[in-house]
Order: sequence, then C-alpha cells, then structure tokens
Amino acid sequence: MIDLKNNVGSNDLIEPAPGVLYIVGTPIGHLGDLSPRAQSLLTNVSAIACEDTRHSRKLISKFRTKALLISFHRHNAQSRLPTLLELLKTGKSLALISDAGLPGISDPGEELVSATREAGLQVICIPGPCAATTALVCSGLPSGRFCFEGFLPPKGSKRAKLLKEISQEERTTVLYESPHRLIQLLKELITICGAKRSLYVARELTKRHEQHIGPTIGIALKYFLENEPIGECTIILGGAEKKLNIEISEPELLKKMHALIDEGLSTNESARLISKEEGLSKRFLYRLLHQKDIS
Repeated sequence: MIDLKNNVGSNDLIEPAPGVLYIVGTPIGHLGDLSPRAQSLLTNVSAIACEDTRHSRKLISKFRTKALLISFHRHNAQSRLPTLLELLKTGKSLALISDAGLPGISDPGEELVSATREAGLQVICIPGPCAATTALVCSGLPSGRFCFEGFLPPKGSKRAKLLKEISQEERTTVLYESPHRLIQLLKELITICGAKRSLYVARELTKRHEQHIGPTIGIALKYFLENEPIGECTIILGGAEKKLNIEISEPELLKKMHALIDEGLSTNESARLISKEEGLSKRFLYRLLHQKDIS
C-alpha cells in the first residue's frame, strides 16, 4: 500500500502514484470548475475510465494527455472490472470520471471502487462538483440532514413504494430526474405531498442559464407545463412535517408559545424552544399560531 498521508496538503505530493485508483470530480457545467489537481491527474494517469469516451474526450482535449480512455458504464461494468483491476495490479494509475460530477453518485463507479478496495488496492478521491449538493445548498431548504435517492425506477410498484416513503420522509430529499419524466414526477408528488409542499427543481447548474424553479411543487409543475423541461434536473423536496405529539393538544401548544412570547421571546425563539422540547416542526408551530391569530 502506498502511504501518501505525510504529503496530504503538500505541493510536493507526487501524483499519480502507481497502482492507485483516483476518483476525479469533473464539471457539471462550467469548465472552470475543473480543479488544477484534477486536471493534473487527468493529464498524467495511465488510463481514464469514463462513461462515454466521446463526451470525455471533449473535456480532456482542453489539455495534453496520453491517457488511454476506457469506456465504463452501467451496461459493461461487470465485463470491464477485470481489465481495470489488472491495470492497477500491474502498477498503472487509473482515473475514474463520470460524464459530469463526482463518480459513484448514480453511476457504476461504486462497483469499481468496491472491487478495488477488495483487491487491497488504494483509492483516492479528487473532490469536485456534485449536482446533488450544489442544488441542495442553493435551495435554502434544511440541509443539516438530508436523503439522496438519485433516479427513481421509471415505473411500477417499486417506484410507487419509494414515492410513498419519500412523501413521509421528514428530512429534505434530493432526487435526479430526466426531462421527459419530470412532469410525471411532479404530478405524482402533488398527489401524495400536496401542491404546497416545498420543492425546487434545479437545472443547468453552474451554466449561464442556471435555474431554480419553486418554491413549491404546485408552482414548479405550473412552470414546466408552460415551459418544456430541458436537461437533467435535480429536485430538492422539503421534508414532511412531524406528526403532532398526541400527548399535548393544540390549545396547550398555543398557551406555551404565548407564554414565552409574553416573557419577551420572539416568535422564532419560542417556536424553536417548543419544537425542540416537543419534537414538532417549527413550520407546524408557525402555522398553528398564525391560524389561531387570524381566527
């Protein structure tokens, strides 16, 4: 095993090292997001495993490289694994890239990494862009805890089961969807989550025409019914509200909130304290207070 620990963060780090698999993040849109370290790796590795050699050749044509391009996608992953592992075992360096973003997220990269680990070989990640996290942090929805579901099954009972589970998930959920199935997905989400559920559809991330359509399922669906979806989309769905604690009634909750407000706390502070104490969402408490104030 090659020990690079003492060189982490050092400009003297010698890369690529022989027999190492490098997972290299590539741009999801803006070519300026390819890091200098990633470019150096792709220039100097022995071989590059990529989803589409034609697509990847366009990227690496921006700089000189003598690396051998090897196709590695979901249709040939199992047959390609022995070849890629043999390259590593014979001391060659190998970079794994996807068509866009960080390999291993919704592509066969996970299988190669797992096989490389099982063979006792080293894996190093060169961080880079990822559509899921880019869209998530732009949404403004809670990101401290979130779920990633990637692409859902296109149809059938498995898709329906997953959608039901997602609709009940209290954490923010990140999904990927193709443009020709986006409207279908939004219609399904409206049926099980309601039109007012928080949601953003992100497309063309890091590009000139980047868009974030929301802030609810209903608004997003209306937009895409009037504007044809183009390009793969990243969907950020707000979490389901926690169910009301049956041990405390709504009048009791209101009494506690008003008592804290009377003591000088803001609405936000009182909602935060009761949310933590009772295990309820702040959104539910805000709505409860608002409903009672206008009734």
